Amino acid sequence: MTDEWRGWREAAQAALYGDEGFYRSPLRSPEGPAGHFRTSVHASPLFATAVARLLTGIAQELDTGTLALVDVGAGRGELLTGVLAALPEGPDVTPYAVEVAARPAGLDPRIEWCAEPPAGVTGLLFANEWLDNVPVEVAEADADGVPRYVQVRTSDGVERLGAPVTGADAAWLERWWPLSAPGDRAEIGRPRDAAWARAAGSLTAGLAVAVDYAHVRGARPPFGTLTGFRGGREVRPVPDGSCDLTAHVALDACAAAVSTALAPASTELTDQRAALHRLGVGGDRPTLSLAATDPTGYVRALAAAGEAAELTARGGLGDFGWLLHRVGFPAGSP
Repeated sequence: MTDEWRGWREAAQAALYGDEGFYRSPLRSPEGPAGHFRTSVHASPLFATAVARLLTGIAQELDTGTLALVDVGAGRGELLTGVLAALPEGPDVTPYAVEVAARPAGLDPRIEWCAEPPAGVTGLLFANEWLDNVPVEVAEADADGVPRYVQVRTSDGVERLGAPVTGADAAWLERWWPLSAPGDRAEIGRPRDAAWARAAGSLTAGLAVAVDYAHVRGARPPFGTLTGFRGGREVRPVPDGSCDLTAHVALDACAAAVSTALAPASTELTDQRAALHRLGVGGDRPTLSLAATDPTGYVRALAAAGEAAELTARGGLGDFGWLLHRVGFPAGSP
């Protein structure tokens, strides 16, 4: 990395996805994302089981036995591995891992490793904590309330204000994240809107789901959410390739982008707590009577309840946004 000033989008793109970037370099991140932060996939196999139920439901609705399961931002293939293990007999599933890193050794040979979502498939496209790593520009209102691009020095993360935000970026801010008070900041989500529209548009029929840290227009954080992660700890965001760089996602803007690009497509924006409850993941503890009749089963059920509670906890993973787009379903289906 050279010591130069860049906009945050360019700087993060190089830091995360360049040849020596955080997600590409086996030396910087040999364990993959799991070595630096814990997602719902890593928290419990119940998450993969819920995704398997979702995929099975799609097969039933579309009345097909042949489906694709596309995991965008697949890490080391953990979610696909878990879903394949949890799937019941029946659907013929082709799993695709969409990832910039090289294919890990020992991965299930059924999983196809690719750089982009396959086009024209039917099934489920699932993106868990992918959009928050799509690089975006950062804007900050100056002393006069004028939104300006934030520039960052790649070597140490020091920032300065650059040119005023104009054009399509300014229009996006005005619609989705208006700034006026000096010091207010925003992450300009246009690249994420476009990335999600492309990903969802790869489906001929099925369901596209984005799961992420999220906020909506009525509750944007006043100073943005850009941060870094390294080794399981939150760190100052420095775009030198040494850490993950992430910012929460304006999922309502992503929803609007897909609704415009793929009309007609039904859209739902909910939270993980509600979505997983619908898929049979709850935090109810087993009855004490089970401990007397089946002690081993009681211990297993108690552990599962604890994992379910973590996945659906308010103030934690349960607050994650779930954006669901249904494409090409028969008329009249829910």
